[in-house]
Amino acid sequence: MDRADKLKEEVAQMIIASSTACGLHDRLLFIDALERLCLDHLFEEEINAALSQIEAADVSDRDLGTVALWFYLLRKHRFCVSPDVFVRFRNVEGGFLLNNPIDLLHLYNAAHLQTHGEIILDEAIIFTRRRLEMMLPSVEGSFPREIKSTLEIPLPRRVRIYESKYYISAYEKDATLHEKVLQLAKLNSNIMQLHHQQELSVLTRWWEDIKIESMLPFARDRIVECFLWILGVYFEPCHSRARIILTMIIAIVTLLDDIYDSYGSPEECDILTNCIESWDRKAVHDLPECMRFALGKILDSYETIANMLHQEEKYRMLYLRYFTVDLVRSFNMEVKMLQEGYIPKSVEEHLKVSLRTGGCPILSCASFVGMHDIATTECFDWVSSVPKLVQALSIILRLVDDLQSYEREQLIPHAASTIDSYMKEHGVSIEVAREKIHTLKEESWKDFNSEWLNPNTAYPKQLLERIFNLARTMEFMYNQEDNFTNCWKLKDTVHSLLAERFTIPI
Repeated sequence: MDRADKLKEEVAQMIIASSTACGLHDRLLFIDALERLCLDHLFEEEINAALSQIEAADVSDRDLGTVALWFYLLRKHRFCVSPDVFVRFRNVEGGFLLNNPIDLLHLYNAAHLQTHGEIILDEAIIFTRRRLEMMLPSVEGSFPREIKSTLEIPLPRRVRIYESKYYISAYEKDATLHEKVLQLAKLNSNIMQLHHQQELSVLTRWWEDIKIESMLPFARDRIVECFLWILGVYFEPCHSRARIILTMIIAIVTLLDDIYDSYGSPEECDILTNCIESWDRKAVHDLPECMRFALGKILDSYETIANMLHQEEKYRMLYLRYFTVDLVRSFNMEVKMLQEGYIPKSVEEHLKVSLRTGGCPILSCASFVGMHDIATTECFDWVSSVPKLVQALSIILRLVDDLQSYEREQLIPHAASTIDSYMKEHGVSIEVAREKIHTLKEESWKDFNSEWLNPNTAYPKQLLERIFNLARTMEFMYNQEDNFTNCWKLKDTVHSLLAERFTIPI
C-alpha cells in the first residue's frame, strides 16, 4: 500500500505535467491507458481537469484517429461534443479517409456513443466495421484480438475490469510504456483482488446458509458468477459495501426467477407473491417446504442488508422492498401468460411486463443502496420512477437476452419472448424477427446514450455510471451467448480476476 501510494503521487504529477509536456494525441492515449488499466478511479480530479482542457482543444487540424479518440473520451465522460468534427474526413463516395487499423478502431468505438439522428456516426459504423472485417485475417500482433473483441462488443460497451489483466500485460509491451504506470497498475490490481477475495468470502458464507444444493436444488448455484457480474458495476475498493449488497440482490433475483420460472405451480406462485407483497413469512403454510425456506432466507437477507446500513440510510430499504414486490408481481404475470399460452400482441405490450422481469429496475435501485452520502432520497426517488436511462437499460437486457436464449427456451415451457411477439405482430419469419429485434436493441443503445449525455440529468455521475456499467455487464453476459446460464464460459474471467496475481519485484 505504501509503495502504491508513492507511485500514485508520481503518476498524478505525470497527468498534471502532460498538459504542457505532451501533445493532444499523447494526452488522450495516456488517459485512455489509465482507464483501460483500471487506474482512473485513483486520479478522478486530475483526469476531470485534463478532460475539461481537452474539450476546449481545437481539433480542426487534427488527424482522424486523434479526433475519434477525443470524441470517444469526451462522450464517455458525458461531454456532449458534436459529431460534425468528422465531416471533413468524408470522401466523395461517402466513406472516410483512413485505412489504418488503429484509427479504424478509434472511429468505430467513438461512433458507438451515438444518439438518434447522428447519421454520420451510423455511416462510420458501417464503413469501419466493413474495413475491420476485411483486414482481420491479415493483421498481426495484438490487433487480431482487439479487432475481434471490438467487433463483438464495441469498447464503450465493454466491462473494463474483465479485461484489465490482459491490458496490463499488453501495456508492458507497448512502445508508449510508462514504467511507473505499469508498476502501479500491477500493484493496484493485486490490492483490488485482495478486497474482492475478502468480499467473496463474506458472500460465500451468506450463500451457504441459503443451502441451494440441499434445500433448493432447482435453483442456479451462481454466487461467484453473481459477484463477477457486480464487479463489472463497481470494482473500486471504496465500493465494497455496495458490491456486497448488490451481489446479494442479484443472487436473490436469480433465486426468485428460478422459483417462478422452473419450480412453483401457478397457485404456489400466487401465494408466494402475496407473502412478499405483505412482507410476511407467516402466510406460507400452503407452500412447499422449499419455497417456505426460500422466502424465510430472502426476508432474513433483507434484514442483513438493513443492518449493513447506517441509521440515516435505512430508509433505502423501503425502495428496495418496493422493487422486490414489483419484480415478483411481474414474474407472476409471466407465469399466468405461460399458463394461458398468451403471446403479447406487440413488442411494446411485451415490454410492459418483461422490462421488470429482466431485473434491471431493482438492480438499478439496489446499485445505489450501498453507496454513501452521494445517494440521496432525491436519487432514490428518481431511480424509483424508472427513468428513461433505466428503461433503455431494461430494453437492452430484454432484447439481448431474448436473442441469445430463444432457441434454448423453445425446448422447454417458457413465457413468450419479444421475438415471438414481433413475429405475431408483423407476420414475419423468425429470421426477420431476430434481425428487427437486434435493430431495436441498437436503437435502445441510442436512447441510452442520449440519456447519458442529457445535460438536464442533474444526478451525480458516480451514480449514473453504475447504471451504464450495468448495461455493459448485460452486453458481456448475453452478447454472444447466455454466459450466465452457460457459466463455464466465465471460468477464465473468474480465474483472472480472483486468482491470478502479478509478481512484482521488491
